[in-house]
Amino acid sequence: MKTKLMPTKLSVNINKVATLRNSRGGNNPDVLQVAIDCQKFGADGITVHPRPDERHIRYSDVRAINPMITTEFNIEGNPLEDKFVDLVLEVKPAQVTLVPDSPGQLTSNHGWDTVNKQEYLRSIISKFKEAGIRVSIFVDPVEEMVVAAASTGTDRVELYTEAYAKAYHESPDGAIAAYRKAAILANENGLGLNAGHDLDLHNLAYFAQNVPGLLEVSIGHALIADALYYGLENTIQLYKRQLHIASNK
Repeated sequence: MKTKLMPTKLSVNINKVATLRNSRGGNNPDVLQVAIDCQKFGADGITVHPRPDERHIRYSDVRAINPMITTEFNIEGNPLEDKFVDLVLEVKPAQVTLVPDSPGQLTSNHGWDTVNKQEYLRSIISKFKEAGIRVSIFVDPVEEMVVAAASTGTDRVELYTEAYAKAYHESPDGAIAAYRKAAILANENGLGLNAGHDLDLHNLAYFAQNVPGLLEVSIGHALIADALYYGLENTIQLYKRQLHIASNK
């Protein structure tokens, strides 16, 4: 008998839309309208990652989007920046995802060292949770880091999935092994589980099928790239279809 599970939620990261807008100035494409449309087209959440130089999502975008959507709003960023912390506490999104990016970093490329940054993470996580914001922290699929994350006070961890995506085409079983172990540990330690980075239409269903307790994926680059060919509404539905396939094992 097949086991039907609740499909993993899809949060659409719209940073790349803002990158396109910023390349020419003006307001085309309209980032706010895209956020509204993604929600209308079936996205379970909207993710933004404002960086200090505002090279894609601007802080003003975050403030504009927040009151205009009813779906889950997820703000990613490095809490070492006071400006970021103040923004999150002002907007009070459903979730804040903490990533250890350096200021000029092109894209996220590693998780937190939850062992050596334990004290710092406890302090900053408690600040967000006191404001009623769910907290997720970016981690690599390393057992020690997942276990240590559980004592920081975070609600969830987001597994950084670039390594999975790179290895998937050569060996899906090999690519997923560390993530499955990390997920089991997260579940055993009372952590909710998110994932993101380089997930796409080719590797998403397999990942969601084989990572127990996966609550949410955040996908931006691949989804926006696919939308150039398939259209935004259709692309969001294609990604959600992959998650529905995974829930019907």
